This record gives sequence, structure tokens and C-alpha cells, in this order.
Amino acid sequence: MTFASAINSIKQGNKAYRKSWNGKNQYVCMATMMECELSDGTILADFEHKNIGSHFLMFVGTSGYQCGWLASQEDMLADDWEVSL
Repeated sequence: MTFASAINSIKQGNKAYRKSWNGKNQYVCMATMMECELSDGTILADFEHKNIGSHFLMFVGTSGYQCGWLASQEDMLADDWEVSL
């Protein structure tokens, strides 16, 4: 599957990943809510995403997650994308 096809599938609510990624259970998905915890324990939430838009890609990896994931050129040109529901 191409990157473009993977992105379209992510927009439909699926998770996408590359066969060549080393870690198991890693994937990219669409996120619609962001919040963070400050060092004093205060939770900040940006439910309307005034600063970043209403949706963003999130990478879920073996050591956590990355909000606002950006694909590398290798990822964008790859044809080994797969989708899971």
C-alpha cells in the first residue's frame, strides 16, 4: 500500500504501519484531542485545537507516542504500508 492510501485509510479511522518498522505494535493513527500535564500536575486541554487544527497524526511506538507525527521521505515514498482496524 502507498503512503497516500495509508493516509486515506487513517482518515477513515484505521491505524497504519510499515512492514519494515522494527518495533512491534507501532502505528500511526488520527488523533482528535490533545492534553498535556504540566510539572505542577495541572492538565491543559486544547479540545478545539485552535492552535493546531482539529485533527493530527499520532505515532504510537514501543516507547510511547508522538503527537503531530511527520513522515520521513522514506515513509512517504514507501509501498509497504499496511492497515489494521
